[in-house]
Amino acid sequence: MSARRLPVRWRLTVVYGSLFFLATAILVIVNYIVVTRVISQPIEVGGHGQPPPVNEIFRQQVMVEVDSYKRRVMDSIVVWSILATVLVGLGGLAVGWTVARRALSPLQQVTGTARRLSDSTLHSRISMDGPRDEIKELADTFDSMLERLDRAFDGQRRFVANASHELKTPLAIDRALLQVAFADSTLPAELRPVRDSLLASNRRQERLIEGLLMLAQTEHELTEREPVDLADLARSALGQYEGVEAELSPAPASGDAVLLERVIANLTDNAVKYNSSQEFVRVRTGSRPDGAFVVVENTGPEVASFEVPRLFEPFRRLDDDRTGSALGAGLGLSIVRAVAHAHGGTAEAVPREGGGLVVTIRIPAVA
Repeated sequence: MSARRLPVRWRLTVVYGSLFFLATAILVIVNYIVVTRVISQPIEVGGHGQPPPVNEIFRQQVMVEVDSYKRRVMDSIVVWSILATVLVGLGGLAVGWTVARRALSPLQQVTGTARRLSDSTLHSRISMDGPRDEIKELADTFDSMLERLDRAFDGQRRFVANASHELKTPLAIDRALLQVAFADSTLPAELRPVRDSLLASNRRQERLIEGLLMLAQTEHELTEREPVDLADLARSALGQYEGVEAELSPAPASGDAVLLERVIANLTDNAVKYNSSQEFVRVRTGSRPDGAFVVVENTGPEVASFEVPRLFEPFRRLDDDRTGSALGAGLGLSIVRAVAHAHGGTAEAVPREGGGLVVTIRIPAVA
């Protein structure tokens, strides 16, 4: 692993430890040079008053012992210097690790806050205390960015919700007027197709607006949860469909029962609408150690693998159909994914061999 790929804390530790090693090595070298110069000075050895031969023999013996002592001293200096360098270097690494942790702890606080954020928790702030330094300025800048994002997300949700509510009222009035105006038994036969087309168009627009409202309500994490059983919700949602195979095993989860029932209804509705081959639509529920799941499988047109991810985008349909057809407004799977994410779960789809889709929703277990 290259130095650039190491975490900052490791890099700071290596820098601090290297500085300690370098400083210790310099001190050891200086100490070695000084000691070497001191003990290398000549020593005068002489026995005054003794005969010259005896004095020379004594001098030679002393010099041999002095040389041996110097070698032992230098060997000891080398050994203890290496040991001191290692110990001081390891101590430097420990000090560097501790100093790096304390220096980076404010950044870890910023990182932890960023990881906890979602579009429903943008009200969280770091609110870092301490001196006005670079890290404090970074935290304050991050808080300012969160405040702007919070206002933007909140304004977007309010706009979509208010627009949907405002549009539902005139559509309901239009439908009532159409029904009253065309309720006359003397209505010419040639106008009945027009009536049916207008009412169908009105219903499609209402479904579109209801889908937008549901999407705006579900694109944030839930704040209140309750124990639910996906099997019971599936039985309730499947009551309005005929010919749907059901394998409903207990699937305890935690979340909003209304939204989860709407997810199952949306998946089943999509499966029935796109079940062109009229073979089967199957709904299964069950549980795993990590939570509950719902699987909706249907026959239908073949779907390429690369087309599956975009089906979860709003207003996306197969074959680039973006008109308000009888197959819906293109918000069904978008709502499914939004509700799943709001529950901390996932929504996945894979093409079925022979045509159709297999959509799986996973919801965490009851807390």
